[in-house]
Amino acid sequence: MDATLAKMRKTYIDGRFGQMHVRLAGQNHGERRPLICFHLSPVSGVIYETWLTEMGRDRLVLAPDTPGYGASDFPPAPPTIMDFAAAMGDVIDAFGLKEVDVMGYHTGSKIAVETARQRPKQVKHLVLVSAPVYTEDDLKKQRVDNAAPEPDADGAFLVAAWKSLYRWQDKRSTPKDVMGHFPDHLRGGDKKGWGHLAAFSYTYPTTIIDVTAPILVFNPNDDLVEYTPRIAPYLKNGRVKSLPEWSHGFLDHDPAAVSAMVRPFLDHDKFPA
Repeated sequence: MDATLAKMRKTYIDGRFGQMHVRLAGQNHGERRPLICFHLSPVSGVIYETWLTEMGRDRLVLAPDTPGYGASDFPPAPPTIMDFAAAMGDVIDAFGLKEVDVMGYHTGSKIAVETARQRPKQVKHLVLVSAPVYTEDDLKKQRVDNAAPEPDADGAFLVAAWKSLYRWQDKRSTPKDVMGHFPDHLRGGDKKGWGHLAAFSYTYPTTIIDVTAPILVFNPNDDLVEYTPRIAPYLKNGRVKSLPEWSHGFLDHDPAAVSAMVRPFLDHDKFPA
């Protein structure tokens, strides 16, 4: 493996909802499958920038902005997780990839699962950062907690958005760190809630059971920590790995430590202890 970090670059592809912005690093030499990373809502592939440079040492790694987020075009109407996954299939096709591994974060985890359902012969491994299973009461709470605040003249909604985001950050994250992706949490305006709307309408137990590819689920100490362990009985070929010392931002703070768990899983089917 190359000892130097890979250089990140950016490009656009044409998808079913318009242009999609993609961050990428590394090269596809055929030795290892490319890894495609799907972000949480409502932000963008910016959360993977450090991760791309680490994993790009020995493979091609892509982080598309989900349609309607970051610099990707909006769908014409609120999309479903199935729509988002189909759009990610456009990315796979645009790069001419035959087989891939996928990684998802929160909403992105559901996109990863649905991509595997839509393309079972192409998706070989899944890494999910949180995979919550909700009760109806849990869903009601999530919809309230994740409702987009209405803009106001004095900007108080910005402070509320900042506090909500900062609350679950990794203890090592600084305000400067969070500011690096805070603007992308705000882009989208009144449509920024479309990702959560899609996620809360996509039920894991009835979908993830269709996936036979190996699944590694990380459960960091974030806002979904209590809901993710419930996924374990539904994994046909998977494990849940608790990460109690890490929260949002851990991919920036510990990319080498995370890759030491992810690489053996992707390349040799080895689940971390």
